[in-house]
Amino acid sequence: MLGVIGGSGVYDLPGLENVRWEPMDTPWGTPSDALMHAELAGQPIVFLPRHGRGHVHSPSSLPYRANIDALKQAGVTDILSVSAVGSLKEELKPGTFVLVDNFIDRTFSRQKSFFGEGCVAHVSVAHPTCGRVGAAVREAAAEIGIDLVDGGTYLTMEGPQFSTLAESNLYRQWGCDVIGMTNMPEAKLAREAEICYATVAMVTDYDCWHPDHDNVTVEQVIKTLLENADHAKALVKAVAPKVADHPDACQKGCDRALDFALITHQDKRDPAVVEKLKTVAGRVL
Repeated sequence: MLGVIGGSGVYDLPGLENVRWEPMDTPWGTPSDALMHAELAGQPIVFLPRHGRGHVHSPSSLPYRANIDALKQAGVTDILSVSAVGSLKEELKPGTFVLVDNFIDRTFSRQKSFFGEGCVAHVSVAHPTCGRVGAAVREAAAEIGIDLVDGGTYLTMEGPQFSTLAESNLYRQWGCDVIGMTNMPEAKLAREAEICYATVAMVTDYDCWHPDHDNVTVEQVIKTLLENADHAKALVKAVAPKVADHPDACQKGCDRALDFALITHQDKRDPAVVEKLKTVAGRVL
């Protein structure tokens, strides 16, 4: 089942049928919003408004663990994250879509793992996105005529303020492509939950480094987001049937990420912690 994390411009799709909003609860708290279950061309699909309807959560206060746990409870096997970002490269103009394939995590005030004291695990996130879902996105974009940049590094900053000029220039020196506030620890948690994950980043601005453009403003971001909304909806609609035929096992191993990750000896695992982990790690616990 495809799960989509994004804003109202994404989940307000024409052609959705049997729509229902289902409140969820998790051991990690309440997710950003109820999950919207629907059918798209006969395929089940689940939408989660990342910031909640009406944009009530800031990037730092998002309940990332609850969001991923809720999606897994709902049976989601593949996540497509649609996110607004700033560009750190001249050629990535506002309106560009980027299929992200890696991240640099500069966040510092978020809970980044389901695991910890009572049950320790170390999961590889060397390649944090799923190549199989990425391939579906590339194919879908080509079919509907969306100019998609294949590959890019997403710098995740803490926020909620935008970058200083010094920070923006530093991230450019690091070779980053886009900058945003929300995809970490989202991608790490999806990997811990053994869910295939891909990010499409929609460029809304040039951050603040570009000498020929005004500093980024919320008004500018919203204007470009609205212009991108139709493309984003078309992309989600085209991707959904391509991931519906989910193989028994992910060729990239996303659904087996915990096979060798648990470190705490079985006799030393805290039963209360194990109970909290039953949705995301029940397969190996």
